[in-house]
Formats: sequence, C-alpha cells, structure tokens
Amino acid sequence: MKLLNGSELASYIKQRHASQVRALHHAKIYPKLAIVQVKDDPVINTYVSLKQKYGKDILVDVDVHKPTQAEVPALLRTLNQDKNVHGIIVQLPLSDPTQTEEVVNLVDPSKDVDALGAKSKFEPATPMAILWLLSGYNIDLKGKKILLIGRGKLVGAPLEKILKNSGLDVSVADRQTKNLYELAAQSDVIIAAANQPGILTADMIKQDAVVVDAGVASEDGKTLGNVSPEVYEREDLTITPVKGGVGPLTVCALFENVIRAAGGLYEKS
Repeated sequence: MKLLNGSELASYIKQRHASQVRALHHAKIYPKLAIVQVKDDPVINTYVSLKQKYGKDILVDVDVHKPTQAEVPALLRTLNQDKNVHGIIVQLPLSDPTQTEEVVNLVDPSKDVDALGAKSKFEPATPMAILWLLSGYNIDLKGKKILLIGRGKLVGAPLEKILKNSGLDVSVADRQTKNLYELAAQSDVIIAAANQPGILTADMIKQDAVVVDAGVASEDGKTLGNVSPEVYEREDLTITPVKGGVGPLTVCALFENVIRAAGGLYEKS
C-alpha cells in the first residue's frame, strides 16, 4: 500500500507560504483573514483553531468574529469595506442552514477565499487540496477512469466542474446512483466526498486503484470518512491515510487564496 500523505506535502507548502507572506510584509501588505463563526460547536471550533494556528505560523492575522446569525449581514458589509481584511470566510454550518446561500453570497467576490459565493474569484479549497495531493504524488489523471462520489457544494460539485473542464473521464455518483458498486469496480481513481460513513468497501475497488477519501461524516459522535476500515488491509492500493490526507492541504489551499487576495492575484472578471 502506498499512502498519499497530505501532512508531508503541507509542510513544504507552509514554508512557501511563510516566504510569500514575508515578501508581502516587505511591501507593507499585511494579509488578514476574517472568520465569521455563528455556531459554537466542538468540531467547528477545532477547524477554526487549525486555521488560526496555520495563520500564526506563517504570520497571517486571523480574526474570529462570533456574531448571531441576524448580525452576519451587517458584519459582512463592514468586513467587505475594510481594506485591512483580505479574505473572509463564513464558517459553516450556520445556525439556520436555510440561509446559507444568501449569506455566503454577501461576501465580496474578491475576498471570498472559501469560494462559496457564486461569483468568487478563487478556486474552492478542498478540490484544490485534492488536486495538489494527486499532483504531489505524480498521479496523472489523463487516460484514467475517475469516479467522484458526492456532489456537495463544498467539494463534489466544484471538483466535478474542474475535472470535466480539464477534459478528464469523470463519472459522478450521488445518493440517486443505483450502480455505485459497478462504477467503483471500473474506476482507476476514486475520489470519495460524500457525507456517508464507510460507503466504499474493499470489494468495490479494482486492483491497483488510487483512492482519495475527502468525505466527512458523523456517526455516534465520531467523525468518519467514506472509506471502510477493511480497505486499508489491501496492499495494492494507493490511498489517503485515515488522518493526514486531504485535511492538512485544505487549510494550505485556503491560505493560498488569502495570500493571493492580499497580493491582488485573483481572477479579474
């Protein structure tokens, strides 16, 4: 078994980011990320603290705002207009998730470093992290049959768009897919990004396949991935580890966008 170790790659990217931030400081630009967190939840608090730590390590200021959901629109207007704030993320889920679309689209597209709004100038962090991970281990997707499991707003849907725009051979499975077993068995590369624990079992995966587990699901209070534990008993696979696969690179990808935003290096429309 070959492990796709995201933590190892993340340490190299972090060094590059620290160097880029030092260069911005020399130019009197001090990158700042504002995190808007409505819900107080242990899992969310962990994600936020990881972002704070990464920011501290590379000398990017990270401000965490904890408004009520009713206060969010006014706060976002203030942050949009604050020239010292380069990136803004709304930490999901909200207390009332029905307002998610409306709220994320209030973020200025040139500061929408999570790429949740319809007009964001940036690539979404988790899809970027997945592609970095595959590229970092020299996995060429050209000519491969790729299966993407999940069509969620954060990972599946934007990654499907990126892969298809690159002219790659991609099949997508979601909750309505009846032949997941058959699709998986034919695929050279499987990227799982669903919110169901353990949906990918050892007998579904072809010999010598590449498996990326980017799924996050909860069961009995535990956070689990999409890959069943017995998959890790197979020696022929190239696969993300249970911990330290896509996650560490997702934080890197977010700060890649913050640094680009601070330098004005985003897609001009």
